[in-house]
Amino acid sequence: MEYRKLGTSDLDVSVITMGCWAIAGGRLWGPQDEAEAIGALHAAVDEGINFFDSAEGYGAGRSEELIGKAFTGHLRDKVIIATKVSQGNLRPTDLRAACEDSLRNLGMETIDVYYIHWPNWDIPLADTLGEMQRLKDEGKIRFVGCSNFGRRDLTEILALEHVEINQLAYNLLFRAIEYEIVPLCVEHQVSIAPYSPLLHGILTGKFATLADIPDERARTRHFSATSRTMVRHGEPGAEAETAAALAAIRAICNDAGLPIAQVALAWLLEQPGVATVIAGARNPAQIHANAAAAALKLPADVIAALTQATDPLKTALGPNPDMWQSDANSRMR
Repeated sequence: MEYRKLGTSDLDVSVITMGCWAIAGGRLWGPQDEAEAIGALHAAVDEGINFFDSAEGYGAGRSEELIGKAFTGHLRDKVIIATKVSQGNLRPTDLRAACEDSLRNLGMETIDVYYIHWPNWDIPLADTLGEMQRLKDEGKIRFVGCSNFGRRDLTEILALEHVEINQLAYNLLFRAIEYEIVPLCVEHQVSIAPYSPLLHGILTGKFATLADIPDERARTRHFSATSRTMVRHGEPGAEAETAAALAAIRAICNDAGLPIAQVALAWLLEQPGVATVIAGARNPAQIHANAAAAALKLPADVIAALTQATDPLKTALGPNPDMWQSDANSRMR
């Protein structure tokens, strides 16, 4: 396993982060066996993965509870735990209560990286960061991160305090952050952690055509608002460009003799500013598959071919970094 420095911190994180939303189970993910979830967390450590990503909103604390059960005693010293405070809890009093709840769920004294999950434009960032600093002073959190912060919001937060990491939707089929956010992160030494690296499983190669993708996975701006029932953006989508990009990716991977999912993760690890890729897993087998991507070093010509093949889709979707909402209604600015 390879490790990279997180921002300007003293944390060295594995290039694969275990995303811990799915282990919470529930309506979105379906039933989850607790023993299998804990087995996945332990398998991740065995593979050298040391960074684990959760949030107070993942299963209403269930994800955090499972992490706490898995990493008791000596295992706590082997892992770096990140969780997120929801955008509705960014007022100082609410933030403190949310942090205490997360610590209680985790059964831990300190959260290593505490993210602001989404910006809240109704609450002054200075108030939020002031409470974050008090929590740091008390040893309850170590480093502050942000998630889903676009160019304007990231500029605003950096004017007040350095954040170590920005967690963003980013994958071969959604490259909007490359326009403005990646250069800003690189300039200010803010690490990037891509989430949804396989675009709801679409980049696993399991769907032969766009028509095979179920509506619950076809919720992004790639898909037409007139042909899909769960989209919210109201835009025409970019289905022709998405289909062409997928076909090209599949051909490139077939020619190279490499699995699409691992190639998709490995491509992200070659992009500027990326420190770690958040890959969800619900069982040890999925952990092993994700970890294998960390050892996959793509040839330069394959990286270039993948980038070129997805450039038309990048252009069609444009610089709006909200993968689900239109530019007019984007939750990122």
